[in-house]
Amino acid sequence: MFFLASVRGQPTFREGARQMAPLALGLAAWGLMTGVAMVQSGMSVVEAVAMTLLVYAGSSQLAAIPLLVAGAPGWVILATGFCVNLRFVVFSLHLRPYLMYLPRWRRLVNGYLTADLSYVMFTTRYPQPAENAAGRDAQEAFLAGGYFITWTTWMGMSLLGVALANFIPLAWGLGFAGVLSLVAILCSMATSRLRLLAIAIAGATAVAAYSLPLKLNIVVGIGVAVLICFWLEKRMGLDPNEGDAA
Repeated sequence: MFFLASVRGQPTFREGARQMAPLALGLAAWGLMTGVAMVQSGMSVVEAVAMTLLVYAGSSQLAAIPLLVAGAPGWVILATGFCVNLRFVVFSLHLRPYLMYLPRWRRLVNGYLTADLSYVMFTTRYPQPAENAAGRDAQEAFLAGGYFITWTTWMGMSLLGVALANFIPLAWGLGFAGVLSLVAILCSMATSRLRLLAIAIAGATAVAAYSLPLKLNIVVGIGVAVLICFWLEKRMGLDPNEGDAA
């Protein structure tokens, strides 16, 4: 990819890849399980490969698979995928000051490649956007180094799962490693009282609405948490980034 070729000479590219590498094992297991799940759910190999390459969002893929199998309406599948990945809207807003200097096509590439782990690692390493061109280039290179590990690991293992779907039973529980990765990400981002409240509201609502069909309890839980916390933020002047939960 031209995007990676333009930044891989930066020392921070190697730094980003090096810091992301230890997390690749959990991502690999999750990607393998997702590839297997798509084919074993009844999707064709072509459909599974297309979904892997175009969607590039494990949690959204896993949420959509049972809905596709159940013959859910298109709007339900799209709404579920949107709500499950709603966090990427927040990621994009946070990354905007870091990347707005780039041309549009390059921002779109960054948007496609951004993953939970790369976002967390990047914002931990760089709490503030750089103020000069050299610093901005170094930050983008670090981000791209993380992308390189997450994208190649996910794509490679997910496609391998598609190829080996008939030989790897879901009962092996490979997806548990991916669940653990998401839990770790969630814990690392729960740094304020408002964020902890959002987690509690979403979880409680999803459990209370568990009887809803087509896994709509997930959509309802996310929607209720977003609306309540947005109202609290505006009404009471709460800042989601302040108020250390520790």
